[in-house]
Parts: sequence; C-alpha cells; structure tokens
Amino acid sequence: MSKEKIFYYLEISTDEPVDKFFAVLIITNVIAVIISTVDSIYYSYRMFFDSFETFSVFVFTAEYILRLWSCTVHPDYSHHIWGRIRYALKPLVIVDLLSILPFYLPLLSVDLRILRILRIFRILRILKLERYFRAMSLIVRVLKKTMDELVSSMIAIGILLIIVASLMYYIEPETFHSIPEAMWWGIVTLSTVGYGDVYPQTALGKIVGSILAILGIGLFGLPAGILASGFIEELRKKNEEDLVSQ
Repeated sequence: MSKEKIFYYLEISTDEPVDKFFAVLIITNVIAVIISTVDSIYYSYRMFFDSFETFSVFVFTAEYILRLWSCTVHPDYSHHIWGRIRYALKPLVIVDLLSILPFYLPLLSVDLRILRILRIFRILRILKLERYFRAMSLIVRVLKKTMDELVSSMIAIGILLIIVASLMYYIEPETFHSIPEAMWWGIVTLSTVGYGDVYPQTALGKIVGSILAILGIGLFGLPAGILASGFIEELRKKNEEDLVSQ
C-alpha cells in the first residue's frame, strides 16, 4: 500500500470498519487497564492481560510508526525530518506515544517505582477515541471555540477565590491557618459541595461564606452556559451543512 493511501486511511478516511476496530480496541484496553488494578483478578488471568497488552501495543506501535512515516504526504509536514518532528508534537500523536511508551521502558532497565507510575499512562489510550467518534470531535471543537470565554470565567472565579480566601484568613486566623487552606474552603464553598471539614466560626466569617456560596451558584454555572451555547452553535452549523449537502 502506498504512503498516500496509508495517510488517507489513518488521518482522513472515515471508513467504518477501520474506525470501529480501533474504537473497540481502545475501549477494551481501557477496561483491561482498570480491571488489572484489582490484584486478585490480574494474577488469576495474568497471561490473558499480558497477551492482550502485547497485541494492543503491537497494533498501536504499528499505527504510530505508519503515521510518522506517511505524514510527509501532507504539505504541512512535507520535510522528511522537520515535518515528522512537527507532526510528532501534535497533542494526539503525543498521546499515541505515551500510550505505548510504558511497555518498552522495562527494556531500558527503568526503575520499577517509576515504571509503576508511568504505566498509568496506558489509560491515556482513551483519548485516542477522539479520532474515531464524531461526538468526541464535536466536544473538542466546542472547547477550542469557547476557550477564550472559559478562560475568562475561570479567571473571574480565581480572582474571587483569592480575595475571599485572603479575607477569611485575616477574619478567622484560628480556623484558617493559611491562605491556601482558606482557598480549599473557598473552592468547596464556591462549588456548593460543602464537605464541612472546615467552616467559618465567627458571624462575619459566616456572612462572607454565605455571600461566596450565593455567588458560586452563578459563577460555576457560567462555564456550563458557555459550553451549552457552543454546542448549540456547532449543532446548528452541522444541521445547516447537512441541509446544503442534501
């Protein structure tokens, strides 16, 4: 198969059998990683888990190598060295690498404690689903288009959190021994979770806490409204495109 066809099937084509194969493989991989953390199950079926992991890594490694090899077909990555480096630095391609890297690290005699930590990167394979599900692609597009608004709302929440946490630190130093500790209380209050592990004791502190809780309802609803608006806009555009194509 030519380089152009390989690039087409891996990057452009929406061929259902290929997409379904990778989607099923990724989902079963994530399920296997989760179940394998239960020692009693893992050691009972260790051969199956290890064989399935080897097969999956073989497929994902082949996919990764073929993507790097064929990416020079695209004009943006046409240089046989720098083009491939630029392609390899794409977020999803980095995810591809991180999802297979833990399998090969033991060959380099990596410290087992570090290896245990890095093995959790296998769960990142779930992010590869973005290529094969339109719904996930829609989510990514909405996040990209609303990023400025989301960042602005998060900055507003952060400013309010810092101001209130600083006030509570000076109002109730016996309860809140530091501003970071007060910020933890502020996050719990803003999000209306209210764990109750720490709370204001004085009348003034309770007044500030009440105001923060009320503001939190509106401020934490802001990102949800921004995302909802983004989804509505994307779905409207998709419906218009479908009507035009008919």
